[in-house]
Amino acid sequence: MADGHSFNNISLCGRGGTNPGLLKINSGGIQWKKQGGGKAVEVDESDIVGLSWMKVPRTNQLGVKTKDGLYYKFIGFRDQDVASLTSFFQSAFGKTPEEKQLSVSGRNWGEVDLNGNNLTFLVGGKQAFEVSLADVSQTQLQGKNDVLLEFHVDDTAGANEKDSLTEISFHIPNSNTQFVGDETRPPAQVLHDRIMAVADVGAGIEEAVVTFDGIAILTPRGRYSVELHLSFLRLQGQANDFKIQYSSVVRLFLLPKSNQPHTFVVISLDPPIRKGQTMYPHIVMQFETDSVVESELSISDDLLTTKFKDKLEPSYKGLIHEVFTTVLRGLSGAKITKPGKFRSSQDGFAVKSSLKAEDGVLYPLEKGFFFLPKPPTLILHDEIDNVEFERHVAGGANMHYFDLSIRLKTDHEHLFRNIQRNEYNNLYSFISSKGLKITNLGGAATAEGVAAVLQEDDDAVDPHLERIRNQAADESDEEASDFVGGEDDDGGSPTDDSGGDDDDSDASDDGEGEKEKSITKEPKKETKSLPPKKKAVATEEGSSKKRKVKRKKDPNAPKKAMSGFMYFSQMERDNIKKTRPGLGFGDVAKVLGDKWRQMSAEEKEPYEAKAQVDKKRYEDQISDYKNPQPMLVDSENDSDSN
Repeated sequence: MADGHSFNNISLCGRGGTNPGLLKINSGGIQWKKQGGGKAVEVDESDIVGLSWMKVPRTNQLGVKTKDGLYYKFIGFRDQDVASLTSFFQSAFGKTPEEKQLSVSGRNWGEVDLNGNNLTFLVGGKQAFEVSLADVSQTQLQGKNDVLLEFHVDDTAGANEKDSLTEISFHIPNSNTQFVGDETRPPAQVLHDRIMAVADVGAGIEEAVVTFDGIAILTPRGRYSVELHLSFLRLQGQANDFKIQYSSVVRLFLLPKSNQPHTFVVISLDPPIRKGQTMYPHIVMQFETDSVVESELSISDDLLTTKFKDKLEPSYKGLIHEVFTTVLRGLSGAKITKPGKFRSSQDGFAVKSSLKAEDGVLYPLEKGFFFLPKPPTLILHDEIDNVEFERHVAGGANMHYFDLSIRLKTDHEHLFRNIQRNEYNNLYSFISSKGLKITNLGGAATAEGVAAVLQEDDDAVDPHLERIRNQAADESDEEASDFVGGEDDDGGSPTDDSGGDDDDSDASDDGEGEKEKSITKEPKKETKSLPPKKKAVATEEGSSKKRKVKRKKDPNAPKKAMSGFMYFSQMERDNIKKTRPGLGFGDVAKVLGDKWRQMSAEEKEPYEAKAQVDKKRYEDQISDYKNPQPMLVDSENDSDSN
């Protein structure tokens, strides 16, 4: 980058674990975004008050301290990155990073350094560990020499972290010279008081700013009382109780349901809350759209005029979902996402669909897709590799639905089924406007190519669609065979209403020759006044009915010639199965077809040559098969046979 640096695999460290992501450093500040979406960190250059480097196992760590007291730790830098970034910080930010060293002696006695809201434990002048005092919920003085720190324990946990720091204890002897006390106030009391001045003590028992009772939550399912505190929110239900720090709230979604008296409010979390072994990255709430509430905030005037100035008001009156999201945004600082420009055929914000056998609605948003309510699935546009429109696989001759397949850059695929056909034009136009790659079953990325997937014309060349139509035609033929005629009925004799060749008209007039029974149903009813319906009979030349009987394959007939694509498929199929073992038979065929279309004429030439040789072989063999040479018969055997 001309104006900075970019790194693809830098992890942000914290109590929720280490999360890899993309880090950008430029003259405007530092931006970090988690891989796959989720948590994002933006630090403006004017907010940075300190930088530091530390050598950690196998890599380097960058520490960024802000004027708000926050401390971010990024790891994953190479040694050469340290030198280049140090010079960049000096020229762009006017700050020289501090060099810190990590203690690896394993000793558990040393000194405590209180710097802002960070507590650092030093051993021999080197850092052993550090914790943020903003995460401290309680501090207790045990005896005269021990100080116990208890940390906020919420129900969020990193997907790759099973353990979390809950408490830590420090022993301060009376001979300590760092925290000097007296007979009535020992050194442990001095450390306790200094931590109390910085830590978020008492947040676990503070009065809620506002409470919303009886809120229906779809994920995790239940009815909860939602309490919004200064630093966290609490969900209290009959069977479950969740406590979530605002630092875990990534984004809020306010999504009205079309033609229904409810509105979704989704709280996206990173790290997610955990219930047993199940992770919940999204809390899906459902509010009554027309419900009106009036709430007074239990918050001091000092906080309203300082910390929450221009963010919160002393009281609110309005629709419950708007009041809830407004207060939560003011307390947590999270942004709210609402529906964008997309409109369905019913002038709604979403289309009905199903995901993993669960019915729901799919919201096409300005920066992604969101399926609700279960399983709540957020797909960002940046994660999408391509979008594919497919026929509804369970359809018949008149298909009123189609499927939307969204394939991610990680090769993971989301298939949204049962979307009504009248939503196609709106979805296609919206997806095209976002610049997403659209493919259909034929591989063309045009409106005409995608529309061909959904057409019902008889000229459709897709084999799957033809098979569906043939099955529907067979069913109609079988139903027609059950019909019993009236007075003008010809007794069930075959008629030539299919417009076939005249040679097929007398196929049922053969004498005692070999006959083949057609597949027909028995008559449902037979009356005494009408003769029973005769079964249709077909010879080897075929039947005069519209539905022709499938002829048996002659085992002596020559094998048909193979095309160049078939030779190519034989050579490449095993390679694709080895490199992508999860693909099914149909998916492998798609990949082969895409590769064949992308090959040049020179690359296809060896396979086409094999096809020409095989074609010549077939032509010679089929000629001999259709025009056999006359056989010589021995006269004695011939006379005996007579």
